[in-house]
Amino acid sequence: MADKKLLVLSDSHGETTALKAVFNWAKNYIPPNDTICAAAFLGDGLSDLKLAADAAGFTCDWKCVSGNNDYGTNIPDALTFDYAEHRIFICHGHRYSLYGGHHALLAAARLNNADIAMFGHSHTPHHKTTDGITLINPGSVGRPRSRIGATFAVIEFNESEPINVYFYGIGDELKIEKLKI
Repeated sequence: MADKKLLVLSDSHGETTALKAVFNWAKNYIPPNDTICAAAFLGDGLSDLKLAADAAGFTCDWKCVSGNNDYGTNIPDALTFDYAEHRIFICHGHRYSLYGGHHALLAAARLNNADIAMFGHSHTPHHKTTDGITLINPGSVGRPRSRIGATFAVIEFNESEPINVYFYGIGDELKIEKLKI
């Protein structure tokens, strides 16, 4: 398996300017031999994606789920897919009692034989491995609830190595910076 990267975003809530900045960064900042080949959007802002991606000229293979604020869509609220020799369960999170812990999310990941579960909804970045399942929340591109500000994540999948999860912040003048979380 060649090295692969997955861009992970959630909760844009109409903030297409920040999304466009992320897409321009993903398209132009990462060297050509190390590109992002796929992206996951974890809900609450599905209608923002096409506008921002088209404006930035960013294309990739998308995996998307709807959130509790994505009205009138036929996009599912949970999805499982295989990527870089991993099974990934994605959801927005609003149906998994996240504020009471990650028990329901872990159960859903196990039920789907996933080793990675990604979720949004809480608007705060999170990365932890529990019972062999890696939990990842990229935070929020549009309405952050942490002191860190607007965030997203990139997951690196390398052959015969554990995954690496990197968080990035969208700072002043839409500058993208790697964060230590």
